[in-house]
Amino acid sequence: MSQQIAHDIVDTAVAAGYFKTLATALTSAGLVNIMKGAGPFTVFAPTDEAFAKLPAGTIETLLKPENNEKLRGILTYHVVPGKVTAADVVTLKSAKTLNGKSLKIAAHNGAVTVDDANVVMTDILCTNGVIHVIDSVVLPQ
Repeated sequence: MSQQIAHDIVDTAVAAGYFKTLATALTSAGLVNIMKGAGPFTVFAPTDEAFAKLPAGTIETLLKPENNEKLRGILTYHVVPGKVTAADVVTLKSAKTLNGKSLKIAAHNGAVTVDDANVVMTDILCTNGVIHVIDSVVLPQ
């Protein structure tokens, strides 16, 4: 039986319930319409818990209007153009993101890391791409 794919990336993330910070950040950065667009996109999505690992005050600072460009840069660093499933991810060493920089990808003994984040859930299929859940926010260098 195939999985019914009903929602785009944004609606899927909101419905999951553990991407509230990501949804707020996407809204603040003006990226919701892009992420609801045709895509396809692959999103390495940090959970609320992942955002909570950032130093105190980081999220609040990034959500200020004057930091919009920096926030956009961080968020687009989590998005790879195209649909890259888990089977594809494990064959990659890096992936170019929407912000133009590349994520380092490593697969070892069935575990996958993206920069310094662990991929904890894969292949959440959406109408305009796929979400892979990560346990840390990755920051462009």
